[in-house]
This record gives sequence, C-alpha cells and structure tokens, in this order.
Amino acid sequence: MSTSHSHHTLKSPVTLAIDAMGGDHGTNATISGAALCLKQRPDTLFLLFGERTKIEQVMAHFPQLKQASQIIHTDKMISNEEKPSVALRQGKNSSMRLAINAVSEGRADAVISSGNTGALMAMSKMVLKTLPEIRRPAIASVFPTKKGETIMLDLGANSVCDSDNLVQFAILGSVFAKVIKNQNAPTVGLLNVGSEDMKGPDHIRVAAEMLRQIEFPGTFHGYIEGNDIPRGTTDVVVTDGFTGNVALKVAEGTSELISHFIRDAFKSSFLSMIGALFAGAAMKKLKKRLDPRFYNGGMFLGLNGICVKSHGSSDDYGFSRALIVAADLAANNYNQRVAAELDALSEREIFETLGEQG
Repeated sequence: MSTSHSHHTLKSPVTLAIDAMGGDHGTNATISGAALCLKQRPDTLFLLFGERTKIEQVMAHFPQLKQASQIIHTDKMISNEEKPSVALRQGKNSSMRLAINAVSEGRADAVISSGNTGALMAMSKMVLKTLPEIRRPAIASVFPTKKGETIMLDLGANSVCDSDNLVQFAILGSVFAKVIKNQNAPTVGLLNVGSEDMKGPDHIRVAAEMLRQIEFPGTFHGYIEGNDIPRGTTDVVVTDGFTGNVALKVAEGTSELISHFIRDAFKSSFLSMIGALFAGAAMKKLKKRLDPRFYNGGMFLGLNGICVKSHGSSDDYGFSRALIVAADLAANNYNQRVAAELDALSEREIFETLGEQG
C-alpha cells in the first residue's frame, strides 16, 4: 500500500505492540517478521509480548531489532481453539491481551496478532471499545485487482449482518479507502448475486436503498457480483463476514492454483523450461502480484484503536506485511481521521436514520 500523504503530518516513530506467540509459526514468524519490517521502516519501535526465552532465541539473529524492541514477558497465550468468551475471562495476562492493553494505555500505536481471530476481536472490542456510533467492527483487507487494489469488508468478524451493519461497513470502508488510498469519494459496491434491483435477500436490498439515500464519504455504485471483485469494479466491496471470508479463501486458493498451473506448464517440456529462463523476471513479478502474503493484514475497522489481524498460517514475510499495514495506518493518524469523518456524519444525523430504519 503506497501511503504518500504529503499534506498530512506523519507520526514518527511508530510503536507496534506484537502478540509474539500467535499464529501457527509463533515467534519464528513474528520476530523474523518484525526484523523484515524494521528493514523497510527503520523508524519503527516494537513491544514484544510473549515468552522471553523464545523471543530472545529468534532475536539473537537480528541485532538491529534488539535495539528497537522491548520484550514484555508472559508465558500465557491464547490457543486457536479457545472460545472468545473463555479468552475474555481467562486471558487477562495472555500475550494477545497485554499487546491490546498497550494500545489502550497509549504505549503503542497499533496491535498486531496472528492468533485466534474471535478472541482478538472480542478482546480488542472490550479493551479498545468501538468508535462512537459504530455497533460492530468489521475486518477489512486489500485485494489485488486488474485496476490496482480494492478494499473488502467484512472478511469474517460478523457471519450474520443486517442492513444497518452493511451500511455502517460501507461508511467504514469508504473512510478507510479515503485514508489509505487518498481517494476523495471512493466507489462502494454491495456484493450480491446479480446486478438487478430485485435480486438478493431483503437485508441487502434495504441496505442498497439506504445507501442511495444517505450522504456518506463514498459514492454508492450499486450491486456488484463476485467477478467484479478481481475486476476492480469498485474501490470498496461490502458484504457480510460469512460471504467475505468464503470469497477471500477462494481468491487465495485460486492464486495458488494459478501459480501451480504455471509452474507445471513451464516444466512440461525442454523448450518450455528454456522459455521459463527467459520469462524469469516476468514470472517473478507475476508471483509477487499473486502472492497472498503480500496482501496479509486484516484491519479491524470501527475500533477506537488500530488492530491488525495477520493470517494464522503466515510466515515472516506475510507477518511483516501486516506490520507495515499497521505502521502505515498509525503514521497516517488513521483513527483520528476516521473519528473526524464519523463526527461529520453524526452531525448530519445519518446514524439516527439508520436506527429508525433498522
């Protein structure tokens, strides 16, 4: 994500609170990822929450990171199987919870974890609270498209949504696009099973009706279908968390499939192997554009604080991308700007009309 906002003062240095124990690869991915992030953003500071010995073992390979980090020891961590309600009650001293606390106490500008998504959402909602007027946070991420990048939400925080939720996601998504991509009135599409007005379930039709009527920071494009996502038809794609998560996983699986097919094709004969040598640079570029790790980092929108969820299966490169997303958001004063946009909306009493129609 290129964030070159000349007219906004950038916050520097940015301090990131990392749940070092989360994810399938634990400290191997999180600490090495922090070291990669530091290479790209030398002005970043890190608070690392987790088992000191494990963190120090990995950190021994990265002397620069050691200079820029502080380790806060805890041997408690939230497992992937833990229910959010249990994590809330029993996880007070877990690496995830302590990292979130650092943001609410103002010691860090953002929290990043590749741990249990449900627990992260429940805890960050309880500790950081939602922004005024926002009922439910949503997970947003950036998708590669033919035209560049599209922001999609919700990617799994809320399986079931009503029309009010979808309208709030449209508002949050357009503010996110304004801040991240510096677009004035980003276009917003509502994901549906067809573009005709009578298509789709009631709550989607009601949400569309509301989005046509209210003034919000984006431009309502209308309905879009699944194939509009990779086309980049709109800047923002709004859907419920169930559909969004399925779409995300299909997209990632498809990009792996395409990479697999391409590798197979280049190995199929002697000539195609020679072709592969000539196409090396182009293939590298393609691989990067198809690499889901490059787009790792789901932002919890609607919270009063920056919280980024990295894929559980993420390696150090993927985790470093999530850290960079968080650092960009913090440097661009993302939360203050969202709050200002939401303030402007509540002055126009948009949220009151939402409440009445819901």
